[in-house]
Amino acid sequence: MTAIVLDQVDEMKRRLHIVATSAAGAVAAGGVAVPFLGSWFPSARALAAGGPVEIDVAKIEPGQQITVEWRGKPVWILRRTPEMLAQLEKNDGMLADPRSTSAKQPDYVKGAARSIKPELFVAVGVCTHLGCTPTLKKEIGAASDMGTDWPGGYYCPCHNSRFDLSARVFKGAPAPTNLEIPPHRYLSDARIVVGEDQKG
Repeated sequence: MTAIVLDQVDEMKRRLHIVATSAAGAVAAGGVAVPFLGSWFPSARALAAGGPVEIDVAKIEPGQQITVEWRGKPVWILRRTPEMLAQLEKNDGMLADPRSTSAKQPDYVKGAARSIKPELFVAVGVCTHLGCTPTLKKEIGAASDMGTDWPGGYYCPCHNSRFDLSARVFKGAPAPTNLEIPPHRYLSDARIVVGEDQKG
């Protein structure tokens, strides 16, 4: 009689141990699986770094440029004056790729202005030579050793690459191509989104 009771107790203990071990194993597996599955998705920081950036452009004055960050790169937004726009066509003979045939840019920014709206210019501010950041030099002859024929634009001090106010590279510069134009679209006359095409 005692042996039967002990066998029943042992069987109950065995089942309890199996259930407890299974539960502990399931918790441990879940503890490993959740971080593992979570690693397949980008972090909030990564999403923010690569996601679209919305910018208020209403307060940018004519001739003024602002810089925002998109995907860890500086992006310029320049409000060009009528005088700046008039100069663009005059630069063609001095440029390596005036029609931007080998530049990285969306299809909807063709032409000398390289923009959706001529007065508002958007470009990635990274030189296509070695990745330096050029500076805006609006004045004629403003860049060092450029001479009076320099019509103004972007000047890269690292290796003297020059670009016009549409970020098109001048002949003889070390930079192989025009600066990149990122995908962008207008939400309204006052707001643009960098990182999304016109179709969204």
